Amino acid sequence: MSNVKTESKLLKNNIKKRILINRLFQGLIVILAMLPVIPLVLIIYDITVKGISAISWQFLTTMPVPMGEEGGGILNSLIGTLLLVLIATIFSGLTGICGGIYLAENRKSQLAGGVRWTVDVLQGIPSIVMGIIGYIWFVLPFGGFSGLSGGLTLGLMMLPIVIKSTEETVRLIPNTLKEASLALGVPYYRTILKVILPAAFSGVATGLLLGISRVAGETAPLLFTAFGNPFLSMNILKPVDSLPLLIYNYATSPYENMHTIAWGASFVLVVMILALNLLTRFVVRRRAV
Repeated sequence: MSNVKTESKLLKNNIKKRILINRLFQGLIVILAMLPVIPLVLIIYDITVKGISAISWQFLTTMPVPMGEEGGGILNSLIGTLLLVLIATIFSGLTGICGGIYLAENRKSQLAGGVRWTVDVLQGIPSIVMGIIGYIWFVLPFGGFSGLSGGLTLGLMMLPIVIKSTEETVRLIPNTLKEASLALGVPYYRTILKVILPAAFSGVATGLLLGISRVAGETAPLLFTAFGNPFLSMNILKPVDSLPLLIYNYATSPYENMHTIAWGASFVLVVMILALNLLTRFVVRRRAV
């Protein structure tokens, strides 16, 4: 009888020990999971505190002033950023969607395997190197710095994200949809355009939004391609400014007013990227439903 009690007591102690270790491990996982959140919160807090004071309607709708003068806004940089992102989205969207569909439809092809490997390598190239490539491929042939060169370079950086997301999304679409369309006599190209792409729309849109979030804050490639412009320019064949370029130039300025504008532009850029990420999550959630 005493042996039974002893074994029961040892079993209870063992269970308590295992519960304690389990709770400690769960607590450790929670702490480690929260560690990446702390730097993000601190960065957003710092940018908000230092940048929100500069935000006003005049700040968003006026042009910059000469160095050393008070006031000025970021209108040219804001429009330049939207112009560069638009060019990059058009380029990477058309090319990336076609590439993703090709990879999904030709999974065992040797050419598809080579393209897939190239996309993986392209995704890992540093942004400063992409800037040099953009300078050689676009700036020199076009005869000078331009918004088109900057947009195409950003589009190259977006390309792997769009291709990967399109490929993975198209792979998830049941083959029965394509087979049913082809069985009804619909040509292959119309099946892709009218059946496959609409079914994969949410995944493709998610890839585009993630790509925009990836390149919207890039500075290094634009230093070699778009160059920057203190004036408002809608001509894509001329140099254009952007928020990352403005932040870089003003942050290195000796004038306090320029630092304030840089913090305000940083706040605007962070809000834009956060909004894109939230929109991406919304699209993904709609896709899951």
